[in-house]
Amino acid sequence: MQPDFLSAEFNFDDPELVSYLDELPFWSAPFGIALLEKVRYKKNITALDIGCGTGFPLTEIAMRLGSTSKVYGLDPWTAALDHLTSKLKVYNISNVELINGYAEEINLPDNSIDLIVSNNGLNNVQDLRRSLSECRRIAKNGCQFVATMNLDKTMIEFYNVFKDALVESGLRELTADVDKHIYEKRKPVDEMIALFEENNFRVNKSLSSFSYKFADGTSMLNYFLIRIAFIKSWKKIIPSERAQEIFLLIESKLNAKAHTDNGISLSVPYLVIDAELIE
Repeated sequence: MQPDFLSAEFNFDDPELVSYLDELPFWSAPFGIALLEKVRYKKNITALDIGCGTGFPLTEIAMRLGSTSKVYGLDPWTAALDHLTSKLKVYNISNVELINGYAEEINLPDNSIDLIVSNNGLNNVQDLRRSLSECRRIAKNGCQFVATMNLDKTMIEFYNVFKDALVESGLRELTADVDKHIYEKRKPVDEMIALFEENNFRVNKSLSSFSYKFADGTSMLNYFLIRIAFIKSWKKIIPSERAQEIFLLIESKLNAKAHTDNGISLSVPYLVIDAELIE
């Protein structure tokens, strides 16, 4: 029988799903708290949150800046923006305008933004170089850009087991695809900093981390965040006819590791960038 975590399918246009996703702050909160600490809160500014999703940290920033400032939220996820529109009404936040679009082509004028934030959103753009070029275009001289992103060693404990299972199953060549998947979603620190600097953003950086701990591999693989945000992309690496076999082996290996180590701990290192546009 196929394990539940492999059979899960999600409709990201379902308003009910979106509303419950909004109640999963643990993943975004550690990054977001660090981001909120870096923001320089001023009156009469214009700000942009890239990848605002269901509204964190956009709503927090909008309220902290107050009614003299304008805050734009940018995201291509229509269902999330619909949900956020309702939330803004409930919160009585009137200084936010939502933009359904992509960071590669931001529908805002040149030199119009004083503050840009992105809470683990830049990891998900299709073209990072083009997105940062757009940020430079819309930013005023002196614009603050605060971004957080989880790094290439995120959940390395899982990925090591994943690659071991592929090797044991005679699929060693697919370990390179695992590394490619990681690189596409999570760039090394030096590369990320260089991309900001290419666009005349002077960067201060800091590194931090947190962890996810589970009783065993079965609980980890069935965890809602893992099922909705990670499983699908992991399955794409493996030939579909072997997905169940490989994931059952991964589950077994994780459970054995948990027995030895008294549980599973997945580390999530992340980068906080506090940059300023210097023309």
